[in-house]
Amino acid sequence: MLEILAIDAAVARSTGSDRYGITDAGFVPKSYSRVLAERFALAREVFGGDIDLTAGSVLRKLLEVTSLEDARTWAALTRAYDDSFVTSATGAALSRLGEELGLPRPHLEARGEVTLELAGDLPDGVTEVAVPRGARMLSPGGHHAWLTAAATLSASSPEAVVPAAAFHPGPDGDLDPADGGEVTLDRFHPDDDRLQPLRDLEAAAGEPLVTIVHDRPFVGGTSRWPDERYRRLLLRAPRSVWTADAIRIAASLVAGVRRVEVRDAWGGLDLHQSIFGNFNFAERLFGSERDIARPYYLTVLVGPTPGAVWNGPDGLHAAVASAIEDVRPVSIFPYIQQAQLVSVGVEADLVVDGLPLPPGSAARDAAPAAIELKRRIARRLTEHVDDAGFGEPVRAASVIRIIMEEPAVRDVRDLRLVRFPGDPDGATVAADPLPADVQQLACGANVHVGVDQLPVFVPDDARLRVV
Repeated sequence: MLEILAIDAAVARSTGSDRYGITDAGFVPKSYSRVLAERFALAREVFGGDIDLTAGSVLRKLLEVTSLEDARTWAALTRAYDDSFVTSATGAALSRLGEELGLPRPHLEARGEVTLELAGDLPDGVTEVAVPRGARMLSPGGHHAWLTAAATLSASSPEAVVPAAAFHPGPDGDLDPADGGEVTLDRFHPDDDRLQPLRDLEAAAGEPLVTIVHDRPFVGGTSRWPDERYRRLLLRAPRSVWTADAIRIAASLVAGVRRVEVRDAWGGLDLHQSIFGNFNFAERLFGSERDIARPYYLTVLVGPTPGAVWNGPDGLHAAVASAIEDVRPVSIFPYIQQAQLVSVGVEADLVVDGLPLPPGSAARDAAPAAIELKRRIARRLTEHVDDAGFGEPVRAASVIRIIMEEPAVRDVRDLRLVRFPGDPDGATVAADPLPADVQQLACGANVHVGVDQLPVFVPDDARLRVV
């Protein structure tokens, strides 16, 4: 036994086996070919260099079988090692690590469709009714959902099937109208400011104009976040309470929150004060004693999702305040501020290849394949802009890169970003010519936003032209 161990140690040194296993660079597994080569070297040291290890020998077959099992063991050890860390764990192992941190893997929002129908006669001079993306809907049982796309109803198009999503994630969002009227969406949220134009039209008409028909179930609420999204949450998670990170994570998990930033001092050092640069630390106090009768505030800047309602007892402001109540520092109170949304559109000519398109520019742009291509690009751009942080500009170069990632696109010409005023739900993107308050930037120019603003992408198939 001692002789075999000595020979094995010599083989390990000569073949560099110490470079495998747990190393400074992490866990390095041995491949099947590596294990088999070491077995061959050990066999030659034990039985002599003239041992038969050709393809047909019995000893070689035995070494191959045992090496295969060892390679599987190395692979299992690799998975066990990777599953011990948030940066590399997957599946159930990542969920267990998140539970240890106190952040179970969140659910996704259920999704489905509703039908909007024109229920009454439009007032004189009104030809259509617009229901914006993000409009909140309610059921008699208090379930919330929102429209993920805008809809326009008119006398010629009195109904529209619109995609929608449950506002609160989880199985409770799997709304099936077959379960009864308590879960059937049948009304709009009374505190949704986006619907004020619709309410004004209904007041002028003297009757409801839009009816919600919920006859298809919402599904997907039992699914949970994918690994990469959940991993980013766990890597940002604080390991302590009463910190800015703890407040940010608690607020970011509230339904309807897109992005959160916790700010203590907005301005930093005031270089214009006369005392700046002349402070004598040996003779003067750095700061005055705090007035215990005066509360201290911090700012929680919240960027809402399209379906969020800010005010009201079930609004986003109240939900965020409740979520951070237990993690904010004692006697320090939050000032919860709603971020401003900057609506951004994209106008460009697309050169495509590999799509079944008819000849002629107008026919090519209106072809079903071209329309589906523009919708895929719109989904890519929506995800890209949604990842932007506060004050982060929308760069024309990044937009071109996102569009070029679509396989059928060969070139992007004359790309111009369009900045709409205010909330994207009120943006009119199909007007021609452009309204006076819409800013079309120069070719290649970026859309800049303020430190308390978030960009929001406004999709518009008409502004992406397939040439």
